[in-house]
Amino acid sequence: MTNLDYEKGNLTFDNLIIKDITKEIETPFYCYSLNHLKDQYKSLNNAINLQNYEICYAVKSNSNQSIIKNFANMGSGADVVSIGEMKRALKADIAPNKIVFSGVGKNANEIKYALENDILMFNVESISELKKISNEAVAQSKKAPIAIRINPDISAGGNEKISTGKAQDKFGISWKDALKIYEYASSLPGIEIKGIDAHIGSQINQLEPFSHSFDILKQITNMLRDKGFKIDVIDVGGGLGVKYSNDEIPLDTEKYGKLLSDKFGNIDCKIIIEPGRFLTANAGILVTKILHIKESDIKNFTIVDAGMNDFIRPTLYGAHHEVMTLKEPDNSQALKYDLVGPVCETGDFFAKDINLKNINEGDFLVICSTGAYGSVQSSNYNTRASIDELLINNGEYEIIRKRIDEDTIINKDIISKWV
Repeated sequence: MTNLDYEKGNLTFDNLIIKDITKEIETPFYCYSLNHLKDQYKSLNNAINLQNYEICYAVKSNSNQSIIKNFANMGSGADVVSIGEMKRALKADIAPNKIVFSGVGKNANEIKYALENDILMFNVESISELKKISNEAVAQSKKAPIAIRINPDISAGGNEKISTGKAQDKFGISWKDALKIYEYASSLPGIEIKGIDAHIGSQINQLEPFSHSFDILKQITNMLRDKGFKIDVIDVGGGLGVKYSNDEIPLDTEKYGKLLSDKFGNIDCKIIIEPGRFLTANAGILVTKILHIKESDIKNFTIVDAGMNDFIRPTLYGAHHEVMTLKEPDNSQALKYDLVGPVCETGDFFAKDINLKNINEGDFLVICSTGAYGSVQSSNYNTRASIDELLINNGEYEIIRKRIDEDTIINKDIISKWV
């Protein structure tokens, strides 16, 4: 990770000594680097050489309003998948006409709210959804701007659970049925055909799947235009991969930008790109405290105060995340440990058989690359508190999401009059 390094034996994040934060903030907690968030956005924006394009941040990767607001300030739109994400984006000053509403399960209230706020467009995933959007648009005497999400039947992504473009996935409509679906959409009242959309997966570090998807999108766009349909927007989705481990090679942003230009440079459309993980993953760390160390002839365990309820990616996806100590490792021999949490599940782990040196109970560890799909996937399982989130900027920090303690969680319950 960039912005994370040892200085005089102490681990620093964006020029702030992490150990100093642990004296003031109860662990576990998340930290995000504002500089890294900005640098990632700039690197992508600078790599794109198109006349008409929009970066729409995929809010699902990290929905903290400070992070959304940062991208809004840099000119970003938003890709949202729920009314909650839409409200967050609007509150963080994303303009409604820069919001794309994706997702397979939009309900009536979400469709109504999106139309009332005049968003850029709906990425439609089914005929059923198309009918509901049409009905609501008629009720509001409006035209609903839509793009059909095409499923190009392309296998891509770091894990089958984050692949979204294969024929058997729940997302989108088969690319083979594109003409039929657009003809049906054009027959419905209250529908304005605006564009076409595809998203093939997440954590993609090779250009080939993108190239294949872009070819299909361009081919279908030309076919639809030949049939008289007005296609003004091509949403190419997100999925740009990042570096999680030291030996992993991330997607080359410059080559991705060139691919966009090669495929869409001569097509008269607005191109929408929906990065999420690419912008946030390596901007975040999770800081946790060692509670207990269990060593035996069979297996050694380092038990920390963070749990799978705080960060579930390792157990949900088998994801790899580097782990670092706050004090710089010396030349002593390392021991192998499973890094686990206090949740009562065997699946409550962050890493297995990792090398750690000179660790002691009460020391702190950092789990790297947790800025994407970390806090947003957290829960209060085992009635565990929701933890603080901090934003770091050039040696300073501030809390951007406050801890929600156990008593607050418990007090949400209403004891029934029947018990």
